Amino acid sequence: QVRPVESGGGLVQAGDSMRLSCAASGRLFSTYAMGWFRQAPGKEREFVAAIGEIPRDTDYEDSVKGRFTISRDNAKNTVYLQMNSLKPGSPAVYYCAARPKEIERQQGQYNYWGQGTEVTVST
Repeated sequence: QVRPVESGGGLVQAGDSMRLSCAASGRLFSTYAMGWFRQAPGKEREFVAAIGEIPRDTDYEDSVKGRFTISRDNAKNTVYLQMNSLKPGSPAVYYCAARPKEIERQQGQYNYWGQGTEVTVST
């Protein structure tokens, strides 16, 4: 079992960068795939990126490819989401989630979720 806790959100200007962190308790963190999802007000929560038990196994939603990078540091039980060239829009809460082994885009496949961290990109 892992318990994700997100951090690093806040207000940033369009075009700037921001790095989100997700620290997860649990001895078996390295065996979990980790995903990032986001939810804007009035919208469904959507997949952003995921990283597998094997760090080179990653997946990105099309709109963030080339701008966002997901990575993990198993020694620190932490996964990161580096977000570059951020685009203006509604605030969104970014959630970190964990599931055993393989990456997955479907949020229903993730067993453990954090409380989220809000990101607002201003013009």
